[in-house]
Amino acid sequence: MRNCPNCNEPILGRTDKKYCSSYCKSSFHYQKSKEVESSIFKKIDSQLKLNRRLLKSFNKAGKATIRKIDLDEMGFNPHQITHWWKNKNGDVYLFCYEYGFLQRSEKGKQKYILIKWQKYMC
Repeated sequence: MRNCPNCNEPILGRTDKKYCSSYCKSSFHYQKSKEVESSIFKKIDSQLKLNRRLLKSFNKAGKATIRKIDLDEMGFNPHQITHWWKNKNGDVYLFCYEYGFLQRSEKGKQKYILIKWQKYMC
């Protein structure tokens, strides 16, 4: 006698039956689809949330400057963004939700200028 792959209970009935009940069949496939589908989504979503959290923590006043290496060491990924904004000088700020950054080089050191989204940026 075989056992159900979901609940490990004995399977009664037809010989080609794979699950003990329709509930176990549904539950098994639901759990399997969650693992496969969400892996890429979860990676991107968690990186965006981390980026936002880091930008927010270093940008208390609405505008700040921080060394690039400091954010990078904390797991910041400048390639994961939600949108961008170009100012009148042609600088392109990259955003993670309402917190943005612009990479600059000052005296040979890489820095990020941090800003918060404003109404005039629409």
